[in-house]
Amino acid sequence: MKRIILGTLGALALTATAAVADYPQKEIQGIIQWGAGGSTDTVMRSVTPHAEKALGGTVVMQNMTGAVGAIALNHVAGTAADGYTLLMGAENPMLYKVMGLGDKDYNEFTPISILARGTPVLVANPDAPFNDYAEMMAYIKGNPGKVKFGSTGPGGLPSVVSAMISSVEGGLDVTAVPYDGDGPALTGLQGGAIDVMPAVLGAAIEGIRAGNMKVLAIMDTAANKNLPDAPYVTQFNDAYNTYLPWGPFFGVFTPKGTPDDVVAKLVDAYTTGAQHPDFVQLMNDRGFTLMAIGGAEADAFLKKWQQGTAWLLQDAGLTKASPEEFGIARPGE
Repeated sequence: MKRIILGTLGALALTATAAVADYPQKEIQGIIQWGAGGSTDTVMRSVTPHAEKALGGTVVMQNMTGAVGAIALNHVAGTAADGYTLLMGAENPMLYKVMGLGDKDYNEFTPISILARGTPVLVANPDAPFNDYAEMMAYIKGNPGKVKFGSTGPGGLPSVVSAMISSVEGGLDVTAVPYDGDGPALTGLQGGAIDVMPAVLGAAIEGIRAGNMKVLAIMDTAANKNLPDAPYVTQFNDAYNTYLPWGPFFGVFTPKGTPDDVVAKLVDAYTTGAQHPDFVQLMNDRGFTLMAIGGAEADAFLKKWQQGTAWLLQDAGLTKASPEEFGIARPGE
């Protein structure tokens, strides 16, 4: 009996090893946290075809929007940790706990690759009655509540940028209009439904170049090489040096517990995909900074990003709970 049991266990182990070695044996589901046409969608649909070739498999991508990305995150977190369901997301989950949006974040996942990060930009409808950041602030102060700001919900890039503005300027009296991602919001901006959108430069740059929106300020401490003539926000108020540089990021994640060999194959595939000249060129053209980091380096990046941003929102009075409640230390402590 003992020989039979041992023989059976040995056969199962060999079968499991072979399954990992043959990964992927079926289609992989890639769940994109945000809607079509936005920056996360653009990054993921650009890199994944190159990663597929390196992996020798197919990744079927699906946009799953809602609840500032939490619906997609919770969906993937509830799937088997086998490498067949990936979360393709942005920075928002690192703020879910402090914003009261959920009890899960990227600590529930293993990062496959933090692919790129972006630079925020304030853009306006061409017909807006202001042409730069200073004129916008003067108009807002003279017309409280009148200016419509696009929003992607608590913890999204617009909410963080708005918190920065509020902290630096002592308030920001605007009307927030919600959208499921920066792609739909930028469409709304061009159609006149909103006046201003804090967005990632990569999603807005084509519209800027086409003259469909105007730059009020790059949210950075220096000029941007992709739009060298555009003003940057510290030219208007050097208090932004406290918070900048800051930006969103885009990454591929798998639930924790995914076999190490599967993780390694995915890491190799997306690292290779991110090095493809077409992807590199797209990132440069769109104003994204290529990263393609994984493992301990990605974990360290996520921790630092979460600390800085969570405490920025806490100090601005925008959190539902203190970062301390979740063991998120204030930067420098």
